[in-house]
Amino acid sequence: MLTTPTEMPAAASIPAETLFIGTVITVAPENPRAEALLARGGRIVAVGDESSVRAAASADAQVVELGSRALLPGFVEAHGHPTDTAIALSRYMIDIRPVTIAAAADVMTAIRDGVAARPDGAYFTGWDSLLQSGLEEPGIELLDEIGGGTPIVILHNSGHVVYFNTAAAHAAGIDKNSPNPVGSHWVRDDAGELTGKGFEVGAFFALLGGVLQDAQRELPALLTTYLTGLNAVGITTVSDMSWTHAKAPALEALRQTGVTARLRLYEMSVPGASASVPLVNGDDLISQVGVKTWADGSPWVGNILLSFPYLDTPAARAVGIEPGSKGSANYTREQLDGIVDQYFPHGWQLACHAHGDLAIDMVLDCWEALLERSPRADHRLRLEHVGTMNPAQFERAARLGVTVSFLIDHVYYWGEVLVNDLFGPEHGGSWTDARAALDAGLRISLHNDGSVTPAEPLRNMMVAITRATRSGGHLDEVPGITLEEAIRAQTIDAAWQVQAEQLVGSLEVGKYADLVVLSADPFTVTPDQLPALTVESTYLAGAPVYQRN
Repeated sequence: MLTTPTEMPAAASIPAETLFIGTVITVAPENPRAEALLARGGRIVAVGDESSVRAAASADAQVVELGSRALLPGFVEAHGHPTDTAIALSRYMIDIRPVTIAAAADVMTAIRDGVAARPDGAYFTGWDSLLQSGLEEPGIELLDEIGGGTPIVILHNSGHVVYFNTAAAHAAGIDKNSPNPVGSHWVRDDAGELTGKGFEVGAFFALLGGVLQDAQRELPALLTTYLTGLNAVGITTVSDMSWTHAKAPALEALRQTGVTARLRLYEMSVPGASASVPLVNGDDLISQVGVKTWADGSPWVGNILLSFPYLDTPAARAVGIEPGSKGSANYTREQLDGIVDQYFPHGWQLACHAHGDLAIDMVLDCWEALLERSPRADHRLRLEHVGTMNPAQFERAARLGVTVSFLIDHVYYWGEVLVNDLFGPEHGGSWTDARAALDAGLRISLHNDGSVTPAEPLRNMMVAITRATRSGGHLDEVPGITLEEAIRAQTIDAAWQVQAEQLVGSLEVGKYADLVVLSADPFTVTPDQLPALTVESTYLAGAPVYQRN
């Protein structure tokens, strides 16, 4: 768990006292709204009616009159990848995500231009033929034709597939005889030759090891830029769900220049290994709290484990999903049992990516048996994304004390794809059913998953409430949640998931003054208008880390 509090940023940058007057949404059960808040030395020392809070302030307190604006707890990104995303969106990679480039022809132009500009190796992130309609899977022959002797590596936007050419394989020392990385695999043709496609993180690291080593030397600066972007949307705490201890020196270097968001680290599991740090480590600013594994992959590339088949559609075939496919898992049940036993009995929180309903069943089976072997009352076992999780599974999870985190943006960006191209209304229309999770008694969070979709807590809330898609439709096969529930899912319940609820997530005396000022009270606008609210300022431990111009 967390250790002795550490003040951040540098004490000199924290105003001695800041008094906020106006609409204060505390997300605290006994006092959900207040008229004023006083921060002193980075902590909240008073919150309540204006007269009593003013009386607690000193004469030289800095006063912020909120007016029509509203003060809330800083938002929590419970499932992020900041150290990876900082690199993926840096100069080391070329951004071809659908939020950056919409048209298939423009994607191919960007790839050819990137190869011409980077003859020593061109690395791309964000391929998504379901949203960039008209793209065909880039087989090794096509990438060899484009690249020649230039290594080409293209990461799929989902983060679960990588495409590469022969030059990239040679540079990484990979050939048809190379073994599959644990939890990952290379796709081979009938003759056993590499096709230029690999699944899951082990394949990525094998192909990108060199560029990642180069980028990690600049990681403190890259991470500073990325965290500043999170501050601009009101995020003050973010988890890292693909943490490796090799990045620890970068975080220690970052401490020297100032960290603008709290980091909660989840180390990637490795079969046969143990955690790289003691259970008690770090401080209130940065600490490792858990271990992460991936039971299956991504709906967009066909490797989630399902009890029902993908639809047979042109879009599904274009991404390589065979008719009748029910996907796959990354691990067997026996392998999962072995992994959890490496970490959970030593006190670690576990987080597991699982999208397909059979993958979710497998993880719940694994965890139920684990809890019988190693009982723990407050374990906060986390299921991540849970696209196809159904009401009965949410109820079972509640009985086991399991919590879930939703990538709700799947509804917004891929809503029509889910229904029309991949799963039909029964399974696609009920994707990420946050209402059923809450009705089962679970505490939930909403997230954006690093570079998969832009970090947008306010839009996450809107989508969870309305189930709106980017094209203006709605996945109304299941109901949405309330605004109160959506705010909790981006604040206190998300903080609870990352084991930080004693520090942040609600505006209560004794907690850190991690705050966000919105342009208006979210309860005064319609749910559809939530994304139009602006973040006016963001504070970490009472110090401003973002101010809107």
